[in-house]
Amino acid sequence: MSISDELPAPDDAVRPDEGSSGDPEQPSGLTTMEGDDRQGVSGAEPQRGRHRKEREDRGSFLREVPALVLIALVVAILIKTFLVQAFFIPSASMEPTLVPGDRVLVNKLAYRFGDIHRGDVVVFSNPQVVSATDRNWFQGVIHWLGEGIGVAQPPDEDLIKRVIGLPGDTVQIRGHAVFVDGQRIAEPYLTAQAKASMQDFGPERVPPGQLFVMGDNRGNSADSRFTLGPVPERDVIGKAFVIIWPPSDLGGLG
Repeated sequence: MSISDELPAPDDAVRPDEGSSGDPEQPSGLTTMEGDDRQGVSGAEPQRGRHRKEREDRGSFLREVPALVLIALVVAILIKTFLVQAFFIPSASMEPTLVPGDRVLVNKLAYRFGDIHRGDVVVFSNPQVVSATDRNWFQGVIHWLGEGIGVAQPPDEDLIKRVIGLPGDTVQIRGHAVFVDGQRIAEPYLTAQAKASMQDFGPERVPPGQLFVMGDNRGNSADSRFTLGPVPERDVIGKAFVIIWPPSDLGGLG
């Protein structure tokens, strides 16, 4: 227990006014005013310092924005070139699996470390088109970036189809069904209308290093049955594996 607890101060003891320095000879009000003045002056400096630091932080961030944008652009270019690219579906040749306006992601590494399988949905360069454009370099860059996010159609009209025949396979259509090496293949992705539209074809043997491809909309697809012919494996860009737009159709391509 403290001394002040045992011996309370007498009633006539001098008590400093609240806010005073405790000096009985000093007017109480003067001390309080001086204290307020000192507090105001000392408080202004930290406040100005905070404002200055905030301005410096904003300026530093604005100076970093161009570098951040450049880094993001480089990362996007690397991803588009080597890993994954978005593609826009312009036609009805893959209905009902893909419809015009859909956007899909294509895995460019799928066939660098694995094999192409029957049933895969692949994007490939049109082997019958020689890429040519009159764009200047700036327009070319903008269009190239648009391709990367799936809002511009590639200048050489890349195509998307389903792999039906692999190198060395014999493909034939009879009785509105597809046969590979004499065995009828299951195609659950086809509608009844698509099956009915298939005319007899072949048999035709797929050359080495090439693929036999068809659209799921068999009555409205220019594919390996017609002028397109077999597609060289070297022209395959990658495997389409997911629909990213519209959100209502978001999902994988089995």
